[in-house]
Amino acid sequence: MYPNKLTRNLLFASLYFTQGTILGYFASLNALYLISRGLTMTDVGVFGAIALIPFIIKIFLGMLSDRVNLFGRGHRAPYILIGLAVQLACLLAVPAINPKTNYWGFVALAFLLQLGMALYDTCTDGLALDTTPPAEQGNIQGFMVGGRAIGTIVAASAVGLLAEKVSWDSVFWVLAVLTLLPLPLVFGLKENERPAEKRFDWKAFGAFKQWPVIAVGLVGLIIFMVIVGANQLINPFLEEALGISLSQAGYITSLWGIGVVAGSIVGAWLKSNDKDIRATLTMLGMVAVALLAIALLIKPGLALPLAIAIVIIYGIAYGAAQTITFALCMRFVDPRIAASMFAILMAFTNVGQGIGLGLGGAAADAIGFNLTFVAFAVLLALVLPFLPSLAQRLNAKSSPDAMPE
Repeated sequence: MYPNKLTRNLLFASLYFTQGTILGYFASLNALYLISRGLTMTDVGVFGAIALIPFIIKIFLGMLSDRVNLFGRGHRAPYILIGLAVQLACLLAVPAINPKTNYWGFVALAFLLQLGMALYDTCTDGLALDTTPPAEQGNIQGFMVGGRAIGTIVAASAVGLLAEKVSWDSVFWVLAVLTLLPLPLVFGLKENERPAEKRFDWKAFGAFKQWPVIAVGLVGLIIFMVIVGANQLINPFLEEALGISLSQAGYITSLWGIGVVAGSIVGAWLKSNDKDIRATLTMLGMVAVALLAIALLIKPGLALPLAIAIVIIYGIAYGAAQTITFALCMRFVDPRIAASMFAILMAFTNVGQGIGLGLGGAAADAIGFNLTFVAFAVLLALVLPFLPSLAQRLNAKSSPDAMPE
């Protein structure tokens, strides 16, 4: 691992930046791209839910990297390189498939792209868990969430203009080029030999017999069901309510991404000094208020700058939610199965995303955007019953390393 902290942080930020470029496309333009090809919001929701399946099953990818030192190059770096290569190949192939005439082929390609992303994502998480002490977990998640948000900003700024002024094909070519950016840092990565207490042990999976571990997974599921399901709807809602263009959609998503970067800093600050439960409660309030503001304040005739300000506020809440949820999950991970266990907890969040994407798309068609945003805000209350058991565990154990098997 890089001994220099700045280089180390740049490694994690760059890998999440690359992931953010893809998420920037999905957040700002994928729904509009599919709609422009004659598909419905329900089709968009189904597409999003299926494309997320690799992130739900990435436990097996995490288990592979925990157990196997690939080609003698380490437990993380070679898998990260393979994942980036798969993502690159899929992006280059996208222009060849028309989603209207070959919907399921387009879904299959997106599934494969997400599989590559899931591979380097879980191995990046494993590398962070391998090398980050508990006191710094909030900060490293801030770099990762912030890096991903910056990727979203860069991608959204470029792809909106490219889609409108050049072509959709150029969007995917630019995303392919941005996939290459982390490669120099990954090629220079040297992993240290694992100490005995961090070597893979099947017994460590006994942690999932404990209710607090299940509870933290369910908390992640609910939070991500809400924030991702609602986020998919923002640009289609703005298009319906305010008539925004493709380039404006990319611009708005860029500003939303700036909010997410700010939110990652806010989340890391709230999480400082192990204030896990207090930070979680504050974050839930932030998300609920932002969603209600979108539902109640954005309407035909509202000045676009005011709508953008509301979206930025939601971006701040979104970034804080991701940072705090990821850091909270890190507190419950056993280092012997770091990538596997974190992948399982992230699978909860990705199940939540899949539910949220499908539910949000269907609800928007059935009851309209406004009521859907209100419903998502109300659903956050489902988190509250789980927090006492998390607080009890965190008060009893100062470190996830001390968790009983």
